[in-house]
Amino acid sequence: MSGAEPRTFRSMFISDVHLGSKAAKAEFLIDFLRHHDADIIYLVGDIVDGWRLRRSWHWPQSHNDVVQKLLRKARKGASITYIAGNHDEFARQFQGVHFGGIVVADRAIHETADGKRLLVIHGDQFDTVVHNARWLAYLGDYAYDAAMLVNRVITRLRQVLGLPYWSFSSWAKVKVKKAVNFIGSFQTVLTEEARRLHVDGVICGHIHHAAIESYEDVQYINTGDWVESCTAVVEHFDGRMEILHWAHVLPETPVGSEVLVPIDIKGRAVQAA
Repeated sequence: MSGAEPRTFRSMFISDVHLGSKAAKAEFLIDFLRHHDADIIYLVGDIVDGWRLRRSWHWPQSHNDVVQKLLRKARKGASITYIAGNHDEFARQFQGVHFGGIVVADRAIHETADGKRLLVIHGDQFDTVVHNARWLAYLGDYAYDAAMLVNRVITRLRQVLGLPYWSFSSWAKVKVKKAVNFIGSFQTVLTEEARRLHVDGVICGHIHHAAIESYEDVQYINTGDWVESCTAVVEHFDGRMEILHWAHVLPETPVGSEVLVPIDIKGRAVQAA
């Protein structure tokens, strides 16, 4: 796709980039933003990882390039809303403030081309661990760092063996019963919040598990992340929503990055959008 015109959508939803962490796939997000555009862009929380930056400073040029790329899209006319998450909760004190054309909010209501009203929210507000046992959330964050370290080791080994990318942490999250139960509970709580607000659905992030599902009259959409799966959600001009997997854009791999070929939990390759 090198040199090709970017695919343009009505709206685009990206979350859980975790800039400031070593696990962030910033180079791949830059490629994604280079080849995909939208009139409306929502950054659905945890774009910057304040938790990790407080522990140790990590901000390579690629992370700065992501910020510059988004600011450039805003200057060109894209409407960009930054929804704060738990890792970038510092942004919640700036609700309503514009930074370079990007407005900060805690939540938003997005109206699709076909008239549906969707709640856009990070989702940490409905995570009882984050709110009731903050120490456990921080402990889980350290455990997640360890899982991502295992990820990097496995990725390098699979590269040497000529095998496609496989996410250990994604696999573990689906296989472990408690994690599956948590994902199911999270989806249920978010759809109930959408019903309470009398909207047609919810778009969120937080749990790093991309999905588009229907719960009777409510649509649940999760954008995934740019740490493990490298996914985003886009709205077509007819209102149709789609998950895009964007693990490897250019024929050559960005310098310092793994070749990410997304596969499902059974090890089968997933066709990139």
